[in-house]
Amino acid sequence: MTTTSGNPEHPVADGRATRWHGHKARRRADVIDAAITVIEEHGDDVSVQQIADRLNLPRPVVYRHFDGRTDLDEQIRRQILDSLLAQIMPTLHPDGTVADAVRGAVGTYVRWVERHPNLHRFISGPVPQGDSSLAGARDQIGSRLADLFAIWLSRFGIDQGRARPMAFGIIGFVDGVVNSWRADSASTLASDQVEGILTESVLALFEGNARSLGVPLERDAVVGDLLARPEALRTE
Repeated sequence: MTTTSGNPEHPVADGRATRWHGHKARRRADVIDAAITVIEEHGDDVSVQQIADRLNLPRPVVYRHFDGRTDLDEQIRRQILDSLLAQIMPTLHPDGTVADAVRGAVGTYVRWVERHPNLHRFISGPVPQGDSSLAGARDQIGSRLADLFAIWLSRFGIDQGRARPMAFGIIGFVDGVVNSWRADSASTLASDQVEGILTESVLALFEGNARSLGVPLERDAVVGDLLARPEALRTE
């Protein structure tokens, strides 16, 4: 082992080992990217041989960089979910009106599913407990929405415990409609129609929940104002 001059107790990192780790990380990234491309082109039932063929590599080389097929599939799901969340999470910031925010979030998800049906099927399928899945993405989105609801409710002195059921009820509704639409091969609905139906339905849920709590809510209200100055919405 290479050491500092005259001091065997302080080893210097082997440059070859550092280069190998960098090479391994790049190869793992290449494999995951190739797998996603294969899924996009051929469907969610991807084989390791298809991934290897895409990279012009022997099949054992693909496995060399992962702890088996389960690990490979998990890393593929993680990258797909990271990409999806990177598009959806920015739409949950309090900019624009309530209608704008709902339309932006719903539209982003519907259009992503339409553009990437095979990726959607891949992350929607059953996975071992603890693995990444679409449920993990729903949890992150639902938690972000619940945080916004909690801030809004707290301004009115309303129990913040209502926030999570409201948020996850909406997330479950959107997910159910989208899954039903994609599973129905006879459906004649275009993505913009599904987006419109979902937007109106979610806005109706927002308004209905607000009425049940005695808090008026207009869909053209600015989200930032609702969070910062909710007293403006109180009934006289």
